[in-house]
Amino acid sequence: MKLLQTLAALWAALTVTLSSEAALAETSAPTKVHNVVLVHGAYADGSSWSEVIPLLQRAGLHVTSVQNPLTSFADDVEATRRVLALQDGPTVLVGHSYGGMVISEAGTDPNVTALVYVAARAPDAGEDYNALAAKFPKPPASNGLVHSGGFAQLNEEAFVHDFAGDLEPSKAHALYAVQGRISDTLFASKTTQAAWKSKPSWYAISNNDRTTSPDLERFLAKRMNATTVALDSSHVSLISHPREIANLILQAAGYPTDK
Repeated sequence: MKLLQTLAALWAALTVTLSSEAALAETSAPTKVHNVVLVHGAYADGSSWSEVIPLLQRAGLHVTSVQNPLTSFADDVEATRRVLALQDGPTVLVGHSYGGMVISEAGTDPNVTALVYVAARAPDAGEDYNALAAKFPKPPASNGLVHSGGFAQLNEEAFVHDFAGDLEPSKAHALYAVQGRISDTLFASKTTQAAWKSKPSWYAISNNDRTTSPDLERFLAKRMNATTVALDSSHVSLISHPREIANLILQAAGYPTDK
């Protein structure tokens, strides 16, 4: 009788342990999602994701690239929220460069399951990002900023050599031709929310970045406890390293990565 009671107790304990382990595995596994929304940064437009989009579509994801007006931070956040409202369920929200501010603000949307930052700004709520950035080495591209009529853009030399320095010159010049002009007020804006504090986050650092300090990117990635990759890339790793960026997004979406 005692033997049977002992065996029964051991079986009950084993069952509880296995159930707990299964529940833990289920909780820690990334949520598999169908939708990805991509948010471009300053000095760019939605076509900057054109190398990444086909790779995500090939994996079966529904992908939408936001077209930020760049007229104000509020306008860009609203443009992203309109696109999020069109998604039919869980969504990974991705931001490049200044787009990181946008996804930090809009990423609290309940359908957003994960955030991916690509050489991106990731301020805390209410934080003075310019003051934070001033603590790190000044990137060369900022010397090429030209202001006119309430808007600004990078001059051609800064764009080709600093912003997109690891692209073939012909491609860099083509991107310069479609460069988005930004409002003079854009970079002075502050977020009211920091979605990365409540959503799982991924970050792609550009080691050779001449538009945002790589040291600042490393600081931001560490602060948000992001799953991080470091690429020997210029600021536009989404164009020069599309496979690596697509794989990072696939991880956040709960899909196997493509080699």
